[in-house]
Amino acid sequence: MPRLLRFALASILSVGAFAASAQSAPVYEAYAIRYGTLANFPVRGLVAGADSARRMDVATMVWLLRGGGRTVLVDAGFYRDEFMKQWKPVDYLRPSDAVAAFGVPAEQVTDIIVSHVHWDHADGIDLFPNARIWIQRTEYEYYVGADGEVLHAGVTKSDAAMFAKLKAEGRVMLVDGDDQEPIPGIRVYTGGRHTYASQFAGVRTRAGTVVIASDNCYLYENLDKHVAIAQTFDAASNLAAQARMGTIASKPALIVPGHDPLVFTRFPAVKPGVVRID
Repeated sequence: MPRLLRFALASILSVGAFAASAQSAPVYEAYAIRYGTLANFPVRGLVAGADSARRMDVATMVWLLRGGGRTVLVDAGFYRDEFMKQWKPVDYLRPSDAVAAFGVPAEQVTDIIVSHVHWDHADGIDLFPNARIWIQRTEYEYYVGADGEVLHAGVTKSDAAMFAKLKAEGRVMLVDGDDQEPIPGIRVYTGGRHTYASQFAGVRTRAGTVVIASDNCYLYENLDKHVAIAQTFDAASNLAAQARMGTIASKPALIVPGHDPLVFTRFPAVKPGVVRID
């Protein structure tokens, strides 16, 4: 067979395989579930350069994805006493209780994609006893030592010990880099630089691809004003990641920031504190 023909045939087969893969990937239902509020939070901690006098009540939430026989959380919130005493959340439910109130017992969660190691996103992973934990390898290895010690500020002592325990049990799955598909129909991306190797997720839904930004984009204001988040290793990289989210999501309205209470007015409510992202 002539070389050019072989190349053309290979290209056709490759495109066909990609199309077949896309068609076979599950379509997920996606929900944002609010489990509490951090009241009177300074906006300058969320939006770079914001007026220091501005305050807002920020939402704490997790994201539930259901499809293809999987029940997946993006992030798992917090519950330990040290964080409750320090931050004093209001209208609070344990994340596992908030998910259960939606109709999903904690035991039914099969996977948790951890966007980053911060307490308000990772502390609750051990509330879900059967879930595999997906986190970037370089994120994990930058913050958590082999024996659960804290290697760099950003993860707490209690959460580092928890991560190491779960890893020893075989439940922590380390993702190797950008644009990976750890779970069929769900891809993860790096570059937001909120933490050393924070990740965000793109998920295939009936409305198209939804981007769960987590703290790589705190508020709609970051997107609308093209302003970096206030807490980042690299503002330029964070802005580039936010722009990239716009190329991944099927439309801008399907980019979901990590702490904006407007998420719960921009999408249809299915229960108090729960919206369907579509």
